[in-house]
Amino acid sequence: NIMNITFRKVWKGFWEPVLGLPIFQWIIAFLMAICIWFVFLTSFKKVEGREILKECKKKPTVFVFWHGRSMMLSPFVLIWGLPGWAVSSRHKDGRMMAKLQRMFRLKPIYGSSSEGGISVLREGVRILRKDKNKVICISPDGPSGPSLRFQDGALYFAKMAGAQIVPVCYSSSNAMFQKRWDRYLVALPFSRITCKIGKPMMVDPKATKEEFEKIRKKVEEVMVKQVRELDAKYNHIKVEQDLMSGEFKKK
Repeated sequence: NIMNITFRKVWKGFWEPVLGLPIFQWIIAFLMAICIWFVFLTSFKKVEGREILKECKKKPTVFVFWHGRSMMLSPFVLIWGLPGWAVSSRHKDGRMMAKLQRMFRLKPIYGSSSEGGISVLREGVRILRKDKNKVICISPDGPSGPSLRFQDGALYFAKMAGAQIVPVCYSSSNAMFQKRWDRYLVALPFSRITCKIGKPMMVDPKATKEEFEKIRKKVEEVMVKQVRELDAKYNHIKVEQDLMSGEFKKK
């Protein structure tokens, strides 16, 4: 056990500086994109709620999805032909993911609920107000949890820009769950992948604090129901709520 801990420290000490270099981030992002396309192209795909995409092309939209369900959504958004932006952390992992998202024509907005929140909100609202068919993608429980809990940043995008909130989720018949706080689902090749698009929800610009919280809870309930139903379809484990990145790493 001590040897394992020592090995991890040495390995982490070697890779962390390397992964901070943009050139290596682009290489890793390129390899990840190839893997994602391979899974996507070799799998049978089903989209529930496809008719809602017509509304997304008429109004500014905020796609919300759980942090652990981001892998296969990028190719779906690209195939749907929606000009998109994605909120990414300023951390090196977030910057690498932003490079990956660029390969699916998703432009990054850097920041998170804990860092750069105001600048992200301003930029996101500016983008959504500029064109009606713009889409912003955000995971409301990222970047560090609590898992499956809807933080209200996405609602402020919708409230200030007059955009609609659209919950999106997917699950895969052949999958591997990573040992992380968000139980990140890695879809495997030759799977059956189901992507579910929820009904659009609006936030009244004049909503009171109580009404705002009511909407937040409603969106969270819809998103939790989405992931539970999709995972039950493929007999997957029940992903826990309220897991935090820092606490999970300590354990």
